[in-house]
Order: sequence, then C-alpha cells, then structure tokens
Amino acid sequence: MRLAIKRLLLIILIGGGLAGCATSTTPPSKPHNLCSIFKEKPDWYKAAKKSQDKWGTPVQIMMAIMYQESSFKHDAQPPRPWFLFIPLPRRSSAYGYAQAQDPVWGEYLEEAGGWFANRENFADAIDFIGWYNHKSRKINGVSLWRADLLYLNYHDGWGGYRRGTWKSKDWLKRTARKVKWRASEYGEQLRRCNL
Repeated sequence: MRLAIKRLLLIILIGGGLAGCATSTTPPSKPHNLCSIFKEKPDWYKAAKKSQDKWGTPVQIMMAIMYQESSFKHDAQPPRPWFLFIPLPRRSSAYGYAQAQDPVWGEYLEEAGGWFANRENFADAIDFIGWYNHKSRKINGVSLWRADLLYLNYHDGWGGYRRGTWKSKDWLKRTARKVKWRASEYGEQLRRCNL
C-alpha cells in the first residue's frame, strides 16, 4: 500500500513538473503590455533586469527586440521553404526567443561563458540580446538607448551595419522604427508598473 502511494505521489510530482515546464514556454497572453508580461511571468522581469545590469541595455529595448524577432515564442524559427511537397532547408539557422543564428550564438557562448545556455530559455535569450547590444555599442558606437539602431545591428550584423547594408532596405528601416516605437511604449508601461 505504501509503495503504491509513493508511486502515485511521484507520478503527480513529475506530471506537475512537466506541466509547469509546458506552461512556462507559452508566449505571454498580452504581449503588447510589458507590465502584463512581467506580472504573468515574474521570472522574465528578473532575467531582463539582470541582463540590463550586466550589459547596459534598458529592459524595454531588449524586450522590444525579442518581440519583433520571435513574438516571445521559445522555439521560433524562420519558415521552411518547400519545393512541391518536399521540405527544403531553412534559409537561416535563427532559432529561439532571440532568433540567434548558430555562428553568433557560438560567439556568445565563448565570450559570455554560458556553455550550457539554450536559445529556448528566456533568461539565456535575453542575456544574449543584452550581450549583442553591448557589442554593437563597442564595435559600432551605437547608444544603448537607440532601439532602432540597435535593431539594425541585430538584423544585419555588425559588419552589415557598418557597411550600411540596411540603407537600401526600406522594409528593414520601417521595422527598426517599429521596434523603436514598441520600446518607447514598453518604457512608458514599465514606468507605471508596480513590480
């Protein structure tokens, strides 16, 4: 009898733990409101604040970049092209919350010392965005308060930004302005939050 009760308790604990993992990866229910996001996912605020303290990028800017890149989906990746009914390789290795590509993710792991970091983990992804922005400032002299310019670095890479590859991409300039607008909105919301 005791063994059966222990097994039942073990099953309940494991099942509850797995259910907790499953819900923690769901996108926030109100992604347009930073206060709602952080009230729904308080660990996200702690992780974003830790990244801000470590790398210097304001929370609202990192969150605006993440929203643009993945809509807060932990396993986001670019769509797979198809030829008739045959799936072709994806055009990019971008993956996870931050849509970090394999080469720059590897660079982050080496420089930031997070060998066990995971692109599907929010804390690791927000730390990556903070690190990337820190390097954008260091390499290209971009202010950590300029969400639009940080996003252009993020999208076209440090070399692409420096060469001005983004200047001929009207769609990318519009997207960078949208990130800047969202960061401003998130900043206003964050100032009114009671976290």
